[in-house]
Amino acid sequence: MNFAVIGSGGREHAICYKLKQSSKLEKLICIPGNAGTQKIAENIKEDISNFDALYQIIKRQNIDIVIVGPEQPLVDGLADYLNKKKIRVFGPDKFAAQLEGSKAFMKNLCKKNNIPTANFGVFNNFDEASSFIEKNGVPIVVKADGLAAGKGVSVCVSKEEALKNTKEILEGKFKSSNQVVLEEFLKGEELSYFVIVDENSSLFFGSAQDHKRVGEGDTGPNTGGMGAYSPAPLLTNQLENKIKKKIIDPTLKAMKDLGYPYKGFLYAGLMIKKGEPYLIEYNIRMGDPECQVLMMRLKTDLLEILDCATKNKLNNLKIEWNNKSCITIVLCAKGYPSNYIKDSEIKNLFNVLTDENNQIFHAGTYEKNNKTYSSGGRVLNITSSSKNLIEARNKSLANISKINWVDGFFRRDIGWRVINNK
Repeated sequence: MNFAVIGSGGREHAICYKLKQSSKLEKLICIPGNAGTQKIAENIKEDISNFDALYQIIKRQNIDIVIVGPEQPLVDGLADYLNKKKIRVFGPDKFAAQLEGSKAFMKNLCKKNNIPTANFGVFNNFDEASSFIEKNGVPIVVKADGLAAGKGVSVCVSKEEALKNTKEILEGKFKSSNQVVLEEFLKGEELSYFVIVDENSSLFFGSAQDHKRVGEGDTGPNTGGMGAYSPAPLLTNQLENKIKKKIIDPTLKAMKDLGYPYKGFLYAGLMIKKGEPYLIEYNIRMGDPECQVLMMRLKTDLLEILDCATKNKLNNLKIEWNNKSCITIVLCAKGYPSNYIKDSEIKNLFNVLTDENNQIFHAGTYEKNNKTYSSGGRVLNITSSSKNLIEARNKSLANISKINWVDGFFRRDIGWRVINNK
């Protein structure tokens, strides 16, 4: 079968890596890809917001299934466009993509269907928003309604900060919306919970925990993700039953009732408070960097899973995982998440021996004259698996030191909560 993966990050490299292991794979292209995908797929440079151009490539390459990695093309309706052209595509349609594309849509769906989430208000008027902040007190979470590349959420510990961030969003700081969602701050432990969904059923697709803050000990500004580990020790059978019954199943039923059944990866960002799950956010695609650790642990052929999902035959499948602990540490360009160094050569990648337990998944990279350069803020995902998390982390850290990239930085404490509690 011929597959096309849309996107250029670490998530897309990890998906390509897993697809490449299938004996049923004939051709693999990545649009536009990065220096890592270039080694295992054919990179085709194209603007992924240009649906007509994507379609021409897909037709020319005789692609059987398209996997859309990032959220923006899904929110913009790429799945609808390809479905109309009779192309099998893995990912939700534009309406269902509002689960991530509009925080207000997601919160209102929760309210209507009694899905546990933080108390909230949706505002496009500053005076009404400020009286909610006054009444709620701090800390309070301020969110841009639309997509903001992981930068639209702030936990504000003072009223001044909350008012300032609210005002910026209402004045259009993020192009995607000038509506703000304010919600109570829930204290607990975060958990990433994944399912894969077709029109008839959903299957568990792994658990992970990630680290959003840029600094050690989870300090500093939020980023797209500094590292992740899987499985999440927090997830017990009892907790999983609650997540399915109270959050996942009611969401999928609600989308069906609205006439837009959800299809694709669905990633629930949860807060676990006193053993109870609360939905913080939905993502309509694989997490990044969570995808990297999940692809290392997945035993079942990914091609077969996606083939079944796009035929609405997931209920024929049993998805299996290896029992190793896996960790990924993101090597970032200095300055990230603000202004970061670009076009810096990364010289020592060949020093790292890659195998089934050690991989380097590229994110913001490109290749020129057989040399690898940085192009993004999050540059490489140094991923290792082992019998326990401490060993996995030590392997990743050792591999980062072999790369010894002078313009990069990373967190040494990914997985600290679990490791420190052992």
